Order: sequence, then structure tokens, then C-alpha cells
Amino acid sequence: MSAPTPPPTAAHPPGDRLIGGPGGPRTQPRKAALAAFLGSMLEYYDFFSYGSAAALVFPTLFFSSGDPAVGTVSALATFGVGYAARPIGGVILGHFGDKVGRKKVMVFTLLMMGISSLAVGVLPTYEQVGIVAPILLVLARLGQGISAGGEAAGASTLTLEHSPEGRRGFFTSFAMSGTMAGILLANLVFIPVAALPEDQLMSWGWRVPFWLGIVMIVLAYLVRRRLDETPVFTAEADRETLPPLPLAHLFRTQWADVLKVLFASLFAVFQTVFMVFGLAYATSDAVGLDRSTMLWVSVAANAVAVVGVPAAAALSDRVGRRPVWITAALSCAVLVCGYFWAVSTGSVPLIVLVAVLLNGVAYSGMNGLWPAYFSELFAARVRYSGFAVGSQFGFLLAGFAPAIGFAIMGDGVTGWIPVAVFAAVCGVVSSAAVLTARETHRVPLAELGKPLPRR
Repeated sequence: MSAPTPPPTAAHPPGDRLIGGPGGPRTQPRKAALAAFLGSMLEYYDFFSYGSAAALVFPTLFFSSGDPAVGTVSALATFGVGYAARPIGGVILGHFGDKVGRKKVMVFTLLMMGISSLAVGVLPTYEQVGIVAPILLVLARLGQGISAGGEAAGASTLTLEHSPEGRRGFFTSFAMSGTMAGILLANLVFIPVAALPEDQLMSWGWRVPFWLGIVMIVLAYLVRRRLDETPVFTAEADRETLPPLPLAHLFRTQWADVLKVLFASLFAVFQTVFMVFGLAYATSDAVGLDRSTMLWVSVAANAVAVVGVPAAAALSDRVGRRPVWITAALSCAVLVCGYFWAVSTGSVPLIVLVAVLLNGVAYSGMNGLWPAYFSELFAARVRYSGFAVGSQFGFLLAGFAPAIGFAIMGDGVTGWIPVAVFAAVCGVVSSAAVLTARETHRVPLAELGKPLPRR
């Protein structure tokens, strides 16, 4: 007969679960979900503030080319640099996340993102210091990318290991709800900034979003410091079963799962093509839509996604990760074509409708699942590394997708077709990768990542 669960106390509030009886480690699902939400929101507020600035002001401020198209491609390529740095962050921070703990690395990623974002906000422009300006911009973006490379894996792994059985998808999805809230917040801040007179926007206005992010990073840091390390990691550390080199152990035991996560991660192309390429394309001379209008389109889509992400995750707790993911990926492959067609017509109501369906509804079917699903594919001792390395190498293509989009875009009213086809193919590849992966939504936490029994 098991020992009765002790009543809630100030030290163990409602929702916490003690592991191993009184005095043992405890799960904190609500606090973990809150910490993941706030941290992800504030990290990705900074990360995607950069994306808006890269689409709207960086081509003029940091690149000297007289050709606006060349300046735009160059600025969008620096957005991609952040994604190029994410695998580096995934490898380094994944190692320490599996060696010293999830919580410590999550606190570090917040501080690193805050410092990097402040650096962007105080940089001199090309007109002031010449070629040094884009070099410094790239260095700051590298810092953002390294931080983001460890953030998603840390927030997702920590929340998963604090979550109750049968609801791992729902609780872990708050990391991505935070991401969508951060993108939403970045757009809301940039709307009044983009509406400033041109001289004020280019002189000081674009810096304000990066300055504001520092205050919010401090708040998230305070929340994360109060969170306990996960019982799963604590148990592995107490048993002294942590591998000396988690990455080597990962590729020795679960290399196939790393590849599946890598190809499944191509779904992220939909987001960067929608958020960054779509903004630059819609406000270009080819279409000529207003900057503030397109930022409001993004606000509407991401507001729906804040709700759509946990809803899709909760559905996957009931019916499984794979059917929800595959349906969402194939839906996005169709809707991305509809979105760019809508943009090419210039009809704002039509653009808003398709944007909400694409980014708010269909994309949420993957964005709400990957924090739990990618974590569930790996054993506890390599979970942080497996998640971080597989996903961040997969996201690499997403980072450069906006620049690729401008490079392959055709002429005339149908010039968007190659870009939409490129994104749609990535969605099909993502769904195929998930089709080959195992279903995990009903596998007990202790059994995750173990080899499937032979039949």
C-alpha cells in the first residue's frame, strides 16, 4: 500500500507532486509552465524584434548598397545568421543542460539574450562607422542565436519533466505559447515605431523595442530562479548515470531520432517565410502594402496562435502526436500558397483570413507539439542534447528561408509561387519525418527514449 500524499503546504503548493515521498524531489507543473511561457515570450520578443527590424529598417541603416533589393537580402541574411548560430548553442548548451541541469542553463540563456539584444539597440549605423556596423550587428545576432539554440530545448525539457502523465503535451506547449506571445508583443511594439516619421524611425525609433526587452528579461529571470530542478534530472545525477559526453552517447544510442527531429524541424520554414519574408514582400514595391497594416496582420495571426498552440497540444494528448502533426503540416503546405496569393491581390481582409488560418490554426498543430514530441523521443540522460541538436540543425534552413525567398522569387504578380512551393516542400518533408517516428503520447516518462521491443 502506497503512502498517502501529504497535504499542500507553503513549500509544496497545490499542483506540486512529491516524488519518492516527503522530502523527495517534486514536480512543479504549473510553475514550470509559467517559467517556460515567460522566458520563451521574452526571449522570442527579442529574437523576432530583430526580424521586424531586418525587414523594415536594417537594409537602409546597416548596408551601403544603392540597390534596395541587395540591402534587403543582406539584412535578411543577418536574420539567418541567428539561426546559423542556433546549432552551436544547441550543442554547447545541450551538453551543459544534460550535465549540470536544465534550470541553470535556462537562466543563462535569458541573460545572454538580454545582453545581445541590448547590444543591437545601441549599435552605431553604417553611416556612422562604416563596415564595422554590419560586423557588430552580426556578432550581436550570433549571441541571440546561441541563446535561442538552448532556450527552446531547455524550456521544453524542463516543463516536460515536471508535467503530469497524460498532459505532457498541454503543459509543455506553454513554451511555444510564450514564443507566439513574444512574437505578438514584438509586433505590437513595432506598430507605433513603424508609424513614426521616417527620420525619427531611422534615428532612434527602431532602437526602442530592443531597449524595452531588457526590463522583461529581468522579470523572467526572477521567475526562473525560483523553479526547482526536475526530479528526472536529479534522479539521474544522484545515481551517477549521467554520461561524461552526452553528445557522444546521444549519437551512439539515438542517432536515428536526431535525424527524424532534424527533418521534422523543417516545419519552422512556414513561420519565417510568413513572418519575415512575407512582411518584406508585402511592403516592397511589387505589392506596396503599408508596414503597419502587415504588422497588424501578424498580430491577428499570432493572437489566435497563443490559444491555438495549447489547444493543439491538448488534442495530441488524446489522439496522439503524429496524426495532429501530419494534418497540420499538409494543411500549411496548401495554405502558404493561399497566403501569398492573398498578399499579391492586396486585399487586406483576405490576407488576414488566410494568415489566421495558416499561422494561427494550422501552424499551431506543429508549433504546439514539438516541445513535447521532440523531448519525448529521447532518454532523460541525453534529452536536452537530442532535442537541441536535432531541432536547431533543422531550424537552420528556416533562418535563411526569408533570404532564399527573395533570391528565388519570380517577377510579376505570380512571383511568389517559387517561394510558396519551397515552403510547401518543407512541410511535406516534415510530415514524412514524423510518419517514420514513434508515437509517444502514452509512453510513461521513465520509458521515453528506450528501444522499442522486438516483435
